[in-house]
Amino acid sequence: MNKPSFKEAFWFWLKLGFISFGGPAGQIAIMHEFLVDKKKWISDSRFLHALNYTMILPGPEAQQLATYTGWLLHGTKGGLVAGSFFILPSMFILLGLTSLYASFGNIPWVYALFNGLKPAVIAIVILALIKIGKKSLHTIFHFIIASAAFISIFFFKVSFPVIILVSLVIAFLARKMIPSLFHQTASAKAQLAKDEETYYINENHHMEGAGFKGTRLVKQVLIAAIIWIIPFTLFYILSSDFPFWKELTLFFTKAAFVTFGGAYAVLPYVAQVSVEKLQWLSEFQMIDGLALGETTPGPLVMVLVFVGFMAGYNSFNGSLLMGSLGLITTTIYTFIPCFLFIFAGAPIIEKTRDNETIKQALSIVTAAVVGVILNLTIYLGKVVVFPEDLSVTGLDYIVTVWIIISFLALYRFKINMITWIAVSALFGLIRYLIQTGI
Repeated sequence: MNKPSFKEAFWFWLKLGFISFGGPAGQIAIMHEFLVDKKKWISDSRFLHALNYTMILPGPEAQQLATYTGWLLHGTKGGLVAGSFFILPSMFILLGLTSLYASFGNIPWVYALFNGLKPAVIAIVILALIKIGKKSLHTIFHFIIASAAFISIFFFKVSFPVIILVSLVIAFLARKMIPSLFHQTASAKAQLAKDEETYYINENHHMEGAGFKGTRLVKQVLIAAIIWIIPFTLFYILSSDFPFWKELTLFFTKAAFVTFGGAYAVLPYVAQVSVEKLQWLSEFQMIDGLALGETTPGPLVMVLVFVGFMAGYNSFNGSLLMGSLGLITTTIYTFIPCFLFIFAGAPIIEKTRDNETIKQALSIVTAAVVGVILNLTIYLGKVVVFPEDLSVTGLDYIVTVWIIISFLALYRFKINMITWIAVSALFGLIRYLIQTGI
């Protein structure tokens, strides 16, 4: 497999920014479909190695995974392009929709258009779960870990970071006490080695500059700090209401560092502070923002930029300009740490691939992640299939049928994913028009 050109990767990351629906599970599924199965730019083992690292970081794991894989393909510029395009289309779409929302209220036909995508995303997630499960659950021990992770998060509501930490502890203990649990058959090893050869980034590919370098880390932290300071300083010099912008920047910087466990873990905190304490928006506006975030491409944590818009809009007497500035500011301060975590940490994580102990430990983390993705699949599926309540009367039969059709279209008939996303959006719009009698 030849190295993809930067131009080819550039257009891929741009396209991904417009089709990355479905929250982290859906976005990881879409990336796996394109990067691993279709493009063959990166092997399963390298994809999952990167995913394991991003899963333990604060911030949106799918956006950080895109940044990591972009960095693997084309270095720093590749990571910047991949990570930026993962959020910029979403930012501009949300800017437009939130401006319309603030000016005219809810936009039902827009929700309908995006609602049509939800059953297709569920089908995409199911496909990814099957593919990732097949290639990461190598032994009975892996299946046990995946099952235990699913049971822990689904039935006992154990937080995701706790599951990952416990998985790592179990992995290190098991390797010392019962190393046979990690043994694969010779045929399985041979097949995996053969599969690796068909990818550009594979187990034998080594990144230049991998490992810890103190001067590089200091440089990266300084660059991130300068990017953080510039807008803050401009607000101090130019703004007539610096306390508001100071509060906004510090609040979302803090939020960026406490988003362990994904957007659903940080949203309650953001909602409570922004609605009850800071009074930037109402509870109903927060709910509408969550609906917009759920139905637009990009990481779900982009709901925060809706909060930033409404904060600026409501604090400056309904100014769309100040709302837009609030949205852009929130985007900057939410994602600066995400890029820093990847560019500072990825070279170190890459070096761990040669350590057999760490590789086996991360294989257990991967197994646990499969259980977590199964939980996300059921969570998303439940919300989509049973929009009102968990009963026969609450079942949305049309959506259920469309999930089945989507799965068959993508799995059995190999219909292009982007084509099917467009078809599903049209399905949502047509359904809305029929239901409303327009």
